[in-house]
Amino acid sequence: MIDLTLDTIHLARGGRAVLNGISASFRAGRLTALIGPNGAGKSSLLAVAAGLLRPDAGEVWLGRMPLDQIGRGALARRRAYLPQSPRADWPISVERIVALGLTAHLPAFGDLPDHLRNGIEQALADHDLLDLRDRPATSLSGGELARAMLARATVADPEMLIVDEPTAGLDPRHAIDAALRLRARADAGRTVVMAIHDLDLALRVADDVIALRDGAVLAAGATSDVLVPDVLERLFDVPARLIRDGGGASIRFGD
Repeated sequence: MIDLTLDTIHLARGGRAVLNGISASFRAGRLTALIGPNGAGKSSLLAVAAGLLRPDAGEVWLGRMPLDQIGRGALARRRAYLPQSPRADWPISVERIVALGLTAHLPAFGDLPDHLRNGIEQALADHDLLDLRDRPATSLSGGELARAMLARATVADPEMLIVDEPTAGLDPRHAIDAALRLRARADAGRTVVMAIHDLDLALRVADDVIALRDGAVLAAGATSDVLVPDVLERLFDVPARLIRDGGGASIRFGD
């Protein structure tokens, strides 16, 4: 189990400040949801946390080690990153797409070990992809490709999983299933961070929430403390209500 910590992160892109002194902690064994309006800096923050963007100032720590002191191979074996709106530009099969998630774990020589083959089979089954395993990735619908990419990100069971809008484009059944699978990763002791616009799903599965606006943290803490009308109204500039009934809680925006 390992924590991920961002310490006073500043980032500018194209001459514009994108992240302004952000400090945040993502704890092992917990699922943290990153929320905020479009352009708030969520994707940039996830890319910095994953070690894909170097901040202009500040430090990212994985446990007690600065992230930039961890070799690329070692980092690839410990964390997986799923970008927003992933693309498939080559007509490789869905099974091959999923197998790419094991690249950092492959032996230098010889066949694929049985436990890795079994992992691919399980990932295909978990994400409802068995019937699509031989389909070219370029022929998939947006939702089917999203499921394949999430399977690729989780197939190696990384210590740290960073995902950007993993339920975007999914139908309700598959969106709920994806969110619950991320919840299960956290329950197994993994560090799970996801940017998400579906606040009802965040209410259902997240332990903690970080609310970003204009590249800064507006609020952070337990889900029950952040996903409340006062914070949501300041975050999105629209009236918000938290509705509770026998089926749980949901958020409604507008008058």
